[in-house]
Amino acid sequence: MSYFVTGASGFIGRHLLQNLLDNRKGKIYVLTRSQSRKKLQEMLKSMPGSDRVIPVTGDLIRKNLGVSKKYREELAGKIRHFFHLAAVYDLGASAEAQIPANMDGTRNALALAETLKAGCFHHVSSIAAAGLYAGVFREDMLDEAENLDHPYFRTKHDSEKLVRDQSSVKYRIYRPAIVIGHSQTGEMDKIDGPYYFFKLIQKMRSVLPSWVPAIGIEGGRVNMVPVDFVANALDHIAHQKDLDGECFHLTDPDPMRIGEVLNLFARAGHAPQMNMRIDARMFGFIPKSIRQGLAMLPPVKRISEMILKDLGIPESVLQLINYPTRFDSRNTEKALKGTDIRVPKLEDYGWRIWDYWERHLDPDLHVDRSLATAVRGKVVVVTGGSSGIGRAAAIQLASRGAKVVVVARKEQELKETVAEMKAAGGDAYYYVANLTDLNHCDKLIDDVVADHGSVDILINNAGRSIRRSIALSYDRFHDFERTMQLNYFGSLRLIMRCLPHMTERGKGQIINISSIGVLSNAPRFSAYVASKAALDAFSRCAASEFADMGISFTTINMPLVRTPMIAPTKIYNSVPTISPEEAADMIADAIIRRPQRIATRLGITAQVLHAIMPKSAEVVMNTAFRLFPDSSAAKGIKNAEARQPTSEQIAFASLMRGIHW
Repeated sequence: MSYFVTGASGFIGRHLLQNLLDNRKGKIYVLTRSQSRKKLQEMLKSMPGSDRVIPVTGDLIRKNLGVSKKYREELAGKIRHFFHLAAVYDLGASAEAQIPANMDGTRNALALAETLKAGCFHHVSSIAAAGLYAGVFREDMLDEAENLDHPYFRTKHDSEKLVRDQSSVKYRIYRPAIVIGHSQTGEMDKIDGPYYFFKLIQKMRSVLPSWVPAIGIEGGRVNMVPVDFVANALDHIAHQKDLDGECFHLTDPDPMRIGEVLNLFARAGHAPQMNMRIDARMFGFIPKSIRQGLAMLPPVKRISEMILKDLGIPESVLQLINYPTRFDSRNTEKALKGTDIRVPKLEDYGWRIWDYWERHLDPDLHVDRSLATAVRGKVVVVTGGSSGIGRAAAIQLASRGAKVVVVARKEQELKETVAEMKAAGGDAYYYVANLTDLNHCDKLIDDVVADHGSVDILINNAGRSIRRSIALSYDRFHDFERTMQLNYFGSLRLIMRCLPHMTERGKGQIINISSIGVLSNAPRFSAYVASKAALDAFSRCAASEFADMGISFTTINMPLVRTPMIAPTKIYNSVPTISPEEAADMIADAIIRRPQRIATRLGITAQVLHAIMPKSAEVVMNTAFRLFPDSSAAKGIKNAEARQPTSEQIAFASLMRGIHW
């Protein structure tokens, strides 16, 4: 008994091929394009018994699949089973790609099967052949299919009709559901079906703890089966007697709703679950013409496209959220009766699917996320670059190939920083400027552009912090003025001077070093937090205005960093802080990913607490305010002996690691 298989190197095909090698005897001829022959040979190396596999060069879109006359004559009358799996299985593929592969490929495969006088033509179709049929679609139904406007639905339907109407050899048709990874290994070859929503789940996990309840969708029932079930069922049914001319639904008899599926994978990925799920059918009272009209409005369409692009979800997938079709599978159940071939429960292997995706298929794994790629050859301006965070960031960026310009008031310290950058192999420059003087800000950017051609990345790191309670600041209004002058107006002036150049070039990034205090509303830092909050608010507004101009704004709500700025507050010697180098890593992450905000989990938690339980957050902060007193300097006491922090203060600061007290 010999076999001929098209699509043997595809996902279903290679699992079927392994089944045939394990369970059946005889030679297996597999169609391969000449340019794919090497790939097939590599695949066969890992398959026991692959010496029985014989590659046959050909092409789907050629007559008789492009198989040579020699092979056609040699194989005539010898092929008992002809498996046709080669096709485009992709909702996002264009009609131009699908028609030749799905329609012409099936027509040419039928012609070859007839030429070879094959015993049976096994056509692997898809449940997509039913279109969006509203109700239960039986295995003996085809012409009843509805809403076949999508090219994938149409080509799957029409190619199956070709087999039914034009095949002169016996045939069997198989309609697999959405095929996902192997139930034992999680292995999958591409992103498809529910995988399109995995990036959304991953993003939710990155910003919210798993216990936070989320709102999602309920949706229709989505029919999914693992590839090993499909391959096992194909192999078994193909070798049963008296089943020619029938169709078999390789589907889950008890499919889950899409909301349940997404929650299952959210649990597997330790992400928040959708405790409240909205049934999208509730919007059915809105006429379809109105919904389509709204969706086609340019602003609505643009926003939708940007969100879907960010999440990696094809627009065509959305129409399956309310999937209306259920599939009867009594032919399949009858054919598999007495075997252990059945659809496993997704709850038992879903974690393997998620794990394989995150380790092997996550698109972010295949994107170059190195800092060197992000900054090589770019002009990066770092204010406050003579010490602390700025100095650490400048050295790291220079060592990765950026042209780094450091700015500060003290020339000697700037020279030392530049020397260190050059020692690390970097291209480094310095400019002396007082950023509280707005004229200095203008001149700085003008000089940098004149000398280096552009400012690709501006890092507003220079800042001033004042730790003093409001009660001790009644007669110190100048504290608020000078803090605002540097932290807000100075940074804002640099941004406003850079934006015209960035807009003209259609690219650029502004990174503002803010504070976790903006999220936690830390007491005793009203002047500092207010100045940083002002810059945060400006950046959010600006991000909205420049989003389509290639210019991004990133705010880093930095936790407490051990720098010269915090040195006067002696209590910080005994509380947890991060190093300037760790802070520089956060800046590097901002450059690589270009997010709108980077914050610690504690910072996000503090922000959420203030949003949903403001009074409770207020009590926590007031407790800290009373626990940590003003410094002697803030009270105007000179040369006072430094007090050692109490155990309660150290314990509280350790619990709230990174927050300024």
